[in-house]
Amino acid sequence: MNIKDHIRSIPDFPKPGILFYDISTLLAHPNAWAETIDCMAEAIQPWTPTKLIGIESRGFLLAAPLALKLGLGFVMLRKKGKLPGSVESHQYALEYGTDTIEIQSDAVNSNDRVVILDDLLATGGTMEAAIQLIRNQGATVAGAACIIELTFLDGRSKVSCPLETLITYDE
Repeated sequence: MNIKDHIRSIPDFPKPGILFYDISTLLAHPNAWAETIDCMAEAIQPWTPTKLIGIESRGFLLAAPLALKLGLGFVMLRKKGKLPGSVESHQYALEYGTDTIEIQSDAVNSNDRVVILDDLLATGGTMEAAIQLIRNQGATVAGAACIIELTFLDGRSKVSCPLETLITYDE
């Protein structure tokens, strides 16, 4: 099955000039979604993770069922102010301004090997911020993985750990 056949592109979303790759059509097709989870499980198993980290919000859709399939814990990495309890934060630069991601303080520790997951790798900024946040907590980042990679944005060059993606778009 070609997973790419189940991803639709939407021009000019969220703003003019952007071509948005929408995984909602992939999620709506149970066989294609199951194939995606199976392929991702095969890709990340060699890293022997103890926990999977999902980046808000579409990364949750990938990491949660994958963690269940692999018998691993799932941890949410969220935008500032969205997690209860004590949190650790990491601020990172955007093209114009900054953003902050957070994790609950007790979510990972130095015994954990994690894989960080998101639906799409574009510029790599959010993924690298997630990697730094997890490393700051003392956990080992064994790798990162995404369904889609926009190779023309060269985000892979910013990611400081092994990276797997299932499909690529070159323009």
